Amino acid sequence: MSFEVQDLYDVIKISILLALEDDPRLRLDELESRLRELYGNEVGLDPAEIRKALSELSGEGLVVCKDGVLELTEAGLKISEDWRNLLLKSEPVLEVVAGLTDGTVTGLITVISSHLAGLSSKLTVFASLLALTSVAVTNFSSFFLGGVTEDLSEVVALRRLMAYSLSDHPDKRQVSRSLKLLGRLYRVLYREIRRANVLSAALSGVATLAAGFVPIALYLALPPPFNLLASIAVVSAAILALAKYRSSAARTHFKRTLAETLLVILLVVLVSLLLGLNA
Repeated sequence: MSFEVQDLYDVIKISILLALEDDPRLRLDELESRLRELYGNEVGLDPAEIRKALSELSGEGLVVCKDGVLELTEAGLKISEDWRNLLLKSEPVLEVVAGLTDGTVTGLITVISSHLAGLSSKLTVFASLLALTSVAVTNFSSFFLGGVTEDLSEVVALRRLMAYSLSDHPDKRQVSRSLKLLGRLYRVLYREIRRANVLSAALSGVATLAAGFVPIALYLALPPPFNLLASIAVVSAAILALAKYRSSAARTHFKRTLAETLLVILLVVLVSLLLGLNA
């Protein structure tokens, strides 16, 4: 399947891939019903056009039909996920990474600061709640407001590029119908992008609280020196998980990602502690 959206059938194929990703087993009549619901009657999508698009997807090895049921192949599933991430920004990579990083750093700084200053349990609880809550709320508000703005602006730019590519087709009637389909598709996508941004922002806040709360809770619950050792062990595990997630999302080498993640977190913690000691 061409990455460039060149004609009406490319728009239909994208819609089919997204529909099959939502529901991996659909009969042809169910798929046609989904597409009619998506596009309404203003475009007049012909069942023959849907079948032709399906035939092209099948020829490209992205969709198979088994006993009258349409399914994505392994390659089709990957392509549909890539299209969904491109159009919807649905994978909250930045939000998860930021939440885990901020929570880990905040938790580690709180534990080390409390240990060095010899704070009581009450003061440690107060300081940790204040720090974690402020970081989590800041992450949520930043990713919600900034994420919606950024994602919508990128999607608008992508829509313009698709529309420009479609407008180059010699059949002007097909161009008009393709642009109408694209407009309907993006109206649905805008709503889903806003919903996805709320969930991503909330996920960032939850990740921040979880990553920071666990080491602090262990530090308060266990006797010394096991409390400090347990907290550092949990933080180390969180750093490993964070590096693994970053490596998987970016498809980079794990050891390199781990070294980079560890260096950044240690540098941030060191600078924060030095600033605190000099305050």
